[in-house]
Amino acid sequence: MKSIAIVTDSNCGMSPAQVKDLGIYMLPMPFFIDDKEYLEDIDMNQSEFFQHLEQNPGCKVSTSQPTPESVTTLWDKLLKDYDEIVHIPMSSGLSSSMQTARMLAEDYDGRVRVVNNQRISGTLRYSAIEAIQQAKNGLSADEIGTWLEETRFDSSIYITIATLKYLKQGGRITPAAAAIGTMLRLKPVLQIQGEKLDAFSKARTMTQAKNTMTKAIKDDIADRFGEKINLDVIHSHNLEAAEEFQKEVLTTFPNIGEVNIFPLSLSVSCHIGPGSLALTCSKVHPEIW
Repeated sequence: MKSIAIVTDSNCGMSPAQVKDLGIYMLPMPFFIDDKEYLEDIDMNQSEFFQHLEQNPGCKVSTSQPTPESVTTLWDKLLKDYDEIVHIPMSSGLSSSMQTARMLAEDYDGRVRVVNNQRISGTLRYSAIEAIQQAKNGLSADEIGTWLEETRFDSSIYITIATLKYLKQGGRITPAAAAIGTMLRLKPVLQIQGEKLDAFSKARTMTQAKNTMTKAIKDDIADRFGEKINLDVIHSHNLEAAEEFQKEVLTTFPNIGEVNIFPLSLSVSCHIGPGSLALTCSKVHPEIW
């Protein structure tokens, strides 16, 4: 049986310590503050990032994909110890990093399988964990990649945005739409399924937004996933609200047993800003465990 390294990027929302414990390798995603590059948990942590935004409200934040050199350096290092690599980047609909990785993999004689998994945050985390399990089950890198692509739509993310400032700054919405939304105190609920980031609903209060997200997950359980699911609460600099939401979710879904809390990665927070809350759902595939 070939040895296989599982690689993802920091948009999975896990810390370096968490991925190390799971046996996963993580590529840090770069972000920029006033054109200076940073890497999460290497040059700047979550607390420092949001403190900087608060103290410098006029600063410009943006993101980029990893450099080709950073990708190939990690691959070259891993291929000294492993036969193959399964590389699971963030959704191809939200970044061009997957397309770049596929081009780079052409020079690796089939030893690197880049997966168009079309996930991010908590759902990307579960893909990496399932990939680890499938490697233990004896699947090859190509077989794991094919399976991850076949099951990529077995997940949903619903996220409520507290401020429209950063969506406007990143060109995700027009200045006019941001102004109207701010004036009306709207909290948009966005949906991520597959490669698309779409508007799902509008709320006036966070309570209304949480109810909307919870109902959407109930509908997904009934119509798409069944009862065997993983749920995560994700937040950006909003831990207290996330802990409260976690209790509410456990009450609503008593059979889940566990709901984890993870911070939104900083490269995603650059587009979302502080104060967001999200509920992510990933279908469990019991046949692989």
